Amino acid sequence: MERRTLLQVIASVGGAGAFATETAEAQTPLPAAPAAYQRKVFDDHQWRTVHVLCDLILPADEHSESASAAGVPEFIDDWLDFRKEQDGTDRLETEILGGLSWLDRESNHQFQKPFADASPAEQKQILDRIAWPGRAAAEDRRGVTFFSRFRDLTVGGFYSSKMGIADLPYLGNKAVMDWKGCDPEVWAVIESRLKNGYKGLGGEVKADG
Repeated sequence: MERRTLLQVIASVGGAGAFATETAEAQTPLPAAPAAYQRKVFDDHQWRTVHVLCDLILPADEHSESASAAGVPEFIDDWLDFRKEQDGTDRLETEILGGLSWLDRESNHQFQKPFADASPAEQKQILDRIAWPGRAAAEDRRGVTFFSRFRDLTVGGFYSSKMGIADLPYLGNKAVMDWKGCDPEVWAVIESRLKNGYKGLGGEVKADG
């Protein structure tokens, strides 16, 4: 019996049915609200800076919301705590927290305000110095190392989230009626490499004969 039919039957018996319906609704537990995330590493100021930086790396666009909307700051905070526990060292945490301090120091020096309070143009001016390692000045080397690591964490966190997976043309874990095999263009590249020989992770690979 469908749920709608069941409710109609209960309602047809008058007061007893109404009482039974109210009793059933009162006894049905409501779903618990999701607990607020409890930070493990970042303080309030660092947390705000992480949100700003994540969204500068992956802003909202026509396909999806921003990195912070996907929960990337929570991912990074949890990952830093996990790595410290697993590795027995806080090296990664120290690198990230040091990098956030570096951003604030540079922003305070140039614009007399913390990085999170700077304008988008001012933030971009700082990030442009460290976003391309090959073009960065020697004195910005610490910032380059930090930003490369933070960018990797942001992208990894976003594209392992529900929102990020939906943003990709990912077709895995879905049933298909007809398997057509490897895409012809991809297979042509594979055949070309097998024919001509190439160096992969396992060393040089050559075609038979």
